[in-house]
Amino acid sequence: MDDLAQDWSRLTLSNREGPSCCLTEEDSLSDFCIAAKFLTKRALNIDVIAKIFTPLWRAQNGFEIQNLGDHKMQFSFDNKANVDRILLSEPWSFDKDLVAMQRYEKKISMQELKFDRTSFWVQLHGIPPHYMTMDAAEKISAVIGEVSWPPDFKEADGSNFLRVRVSINLSLPLCRGRLMFLKNEKQTWISFRYERLPNLCYWCGRVTHDDKDCQMWIESEGTLLPDLRQFGPSIRAPTFISLRKNAITVLGFYSSKKTGTSSNSMVCDSSGQASVKSTMNPPVLVTSNHHRSSKLGNRLDTEISEKLSNACPGVTPINVPLHELIPINSSVINGINSHSIGPDIGVINGIDSQSIGPNKGVINGLNS
Repeated sequence: MDDLAQDWSRLTLSNREGPSCCLTEEDSLSDFCIAAKFLTKRALNIDVIAKIFTPLWRAQNGFEIQNLGDHKMQFSFDNKANVDRILLSEPWSFDKDLVAMQRYEKKISMQELKFDRTSFWVQLHGIPPHYMTMDAAEKISAVIGEVSWPPDFKEADGSNFLRVRVSINLSLPLCRGRLMFLKNEKQTWISFRYERLPNLCYWCGRVTHDDKDCQMWIESEGTLLPDLRQFGPSIRAPTFISLRKNAITVLGFYSSKKTGTSSNSMVCDSSGQASVKSTMNPPVLVTSNHHRSSKLGNRLDTEISEKLSNACPGVTPINVPLHELIPINSSVINGINSHSIGPDIGVINGIDSQSIGPNKGVINGLNS
């Protein structure tokens, strides 16, 4: 049957057998598919595959898996967004072995698909600070494969390294780095480190098999010495986390004073890193002695209010005893918890009064 399907061109076709049937998009399936090949020699269990990938992919309406044989699977989804998200999150692995994936529109048979590419995030280490640019990184990493940049540069900026997303040809060994010539004719080595790297052959540098299945190892009958390996664990990169802020912008000292209305205050991002910005917040009094009585708290708030009026004639303090407003054991303003600083300390806009003294409040960075 397969021979007939391949050799139909040499046959004399009848009217019924001729090209009188035309298929349109309306006749096609409405699902969205991913074709995958599991680069392992182990037998595959479709139930185990479903159990592993279900919590990783979190498809809202689930998906279907079809075993096509020869370690190939077809994953079907009900919307295109799931397919896009999964492919953008490559590489995927199963039992530490790579799973090569591609979008499958079913316009050709599964046998015609070539699972020869996978995308990796690659970190470029050793770039001189003067050349930490997107143009330089793209030029350096061109030898790895097809380079694509993230829409947000924060995803590429690792502070002391840059990272790019590269579609790699799986038939080639991984590229360990690149020797660069700088303007002053000085040579420097830029090392490549791959994130979420699956099993890798340290003999030939390919991710399609491990050391024991490498042709070099088999031909040597197991006599190769570990010192002859051209690749090692240093080619692996830790998972990149872009939560931490590595740099901040500080306003000029006289910027706020020129306007006469704004004040500099500290704010914190989600990772707890402080940065400076200009705010227009009204003054707020903070007292955070957890053991204060109501009477003592009122007296201290009044004292602070009087001092503030004398120090800042243009500022009207809010004379509210905050010990009644802030719950015991939780004094938090602008994301900063006074527990991390200590008791008897007030916090506003990220500034603590520890350097000022106990039982004192802080207004937008001003000592009361």
